[in-house]
Amino acid sequence: MENSTPHIALKIENLSIGYATKKQQTYIAQDIDFSLFKGEVAAIVGVNGIGKSTLLRTLGNVQPKLSGNITLNNIPLEHHSIQELASEISVVLTEPIASKNLTVLELISLGRQPYTNWIGTLTQEDKEKISLAVEMLQIEELKSKKCYELSDGQLQRVMIARALAQDTQLILLDEPTTHLDLYHKVQILKLLKSIAHRTNKTILFTTHEIEIAIQLCDKMLILESNQNTFGSPCELIQKKSFENLFPSDSITFDSQTGSFRVNK
Repeated sequence: MENSTPHIALKIENLSIGYATKKQQTYIAQDIDFSLFKGEVAAIVGVNGIGKSTLLRTLGNVQPKLSGNITLNNIPLEHHSIQELASEISVVLTEPIASKNLTVLELISLGRQPYTNWIGTLTQEDKEKISLAVEMLQIEELKSKKCYELSDGQLQRVMIARALAQDTQLILLDEPTTHLDLYHKVQILKLLKSIAHRTNKTILFTTHEIEIAIQLCDKMLILESNQNTFGSPCELIQKKSFENLFPSDSITFDSQTGSFRVNK
């Protein structure tokens, strides 16, 4: 009989993040603890400068942790080879892409690099993964366009498609809805939820869209300078965790509606 217990995809224990030089370590956030199961979509929220992007980059092995444990599929992150990580974690950061001269299809195809041979020949399986990513992000009509011809929002969809084509268990996205209007923000986050639930992938993203995340995410991590709170949106609302995010004289959180109210 198959074990129906959810499988922990990512486990974070007592993690400290920041920057290290030869002389000193600069801590941005400490004592971070949370776990994500396969098939869950989760958001990292908090005020500007609190360390959301730094945490995401650390989890994606883009920059080193200062202390603590990051475990991916029950194996410490540092015990995975670079090649293994490329087929286990895809990362979509906010930095501009190196070559906007590529076509959309060429850029998405780069997601298959961990699996192609040394001359980068795409197999039938590679082409199927690419086609599926294009279809899920609904960007068929953009395939032959050059990336410099795209709007910010279109380019964001293409970058997510590249991550999806990489076919990793864990997808990390830094501010995937930055340049989008409200409708398209909701569309992208609903799509991420659908991808996680349909493909059993684990998706973790940073966002300022706290109200949308409350409605769509399975789990949320609230980063604060003195504490970090993790749980389902309902649990966090019950714990009144959102009420200290912003100065209460200007913005208050309404736990009944799950939304923030400006104090006039």
